[in-house]
Amino acid sequence: MKTAVVTGGGSGIGLAVAQRLRADGYHVATIDLRPGDTEFDHVADVTDPDQVGEALTAIRAQLGPVTILVNAAGLDGAGRFVDIDFARWQQVIAVNLHGVYHCVQAVLPDMLAQHWGRIVNISSSSTHSGQPFMAHYVAAKSAVNGLTKSLALELGPVGITVNAVPPGFIDTPMLRKAEAAGQLGGTIDDHIKRTPVRRVGQPEDIAAACAFLISESAGYITGQILGVNGGRNT
Repeated sequence: MKTAVVTGGGSGIGLAVAQRLRADGYHVATIDLRPGDTEFDHVADVTDPDQVGEALTAIRAQLGPVTILVNAAGLDGAGRFVDIDFARWQQVIAVNLHGVYHCVQAVLPDMLAQHWGRIVNISSSSTHSGQPFMAHYVAAKSAVNGLTKSLALELGPVGITVNAVPPGFIDTPMLRKAEAAGQLGGTIDDHIKRTPVRRVGQPEDIAAACAFLISESAGYITGQILGVNGGRNT
């Protein structure tokens, strides 16, 4: 049985992905800043390579080599570009981009040894056309898409696929927080009216896309940016 690690697995999209992969029969461990409910939920900061390494060591001892990685840990941000100080810029970049780097670096030895691997990076639909007042977040997630394509070319010959899923308007605690702060340019219901499928997305929609990209059926798919957004970005 293959072992998967889901970062940001304590809530929202990451939690939905972890639950879906468990239902699909994988061993699943999570890495998150929040303590989880099971012995396979590990507390670590993805911006700290030492903490990531310690978590992976524990996961390998529990479940064996890690050949599936879903990078769902993220940190949003809002504000006028002129008001984003460099410390906040670095923090958002560190979680959303450097965290992906640290986690991929940590699991690659297992994947290379097995000659098989699946990496799915959760980016953002804001990378399609930009988003005002979120320059640091959009920059980081756009870099994740670029990293995804480069790693796909590099790792494909050794049996590892790398894809990204940029979620659209997904009903998560992060979205509800943004709505409460007036950062959405309207309410969630307003945005539903502008979404072709006429509903807000659910974390399970993203989990389904990840489950497919991880499956053997998706072995010929790599370097792709699979938008799951209800038709908002085509």
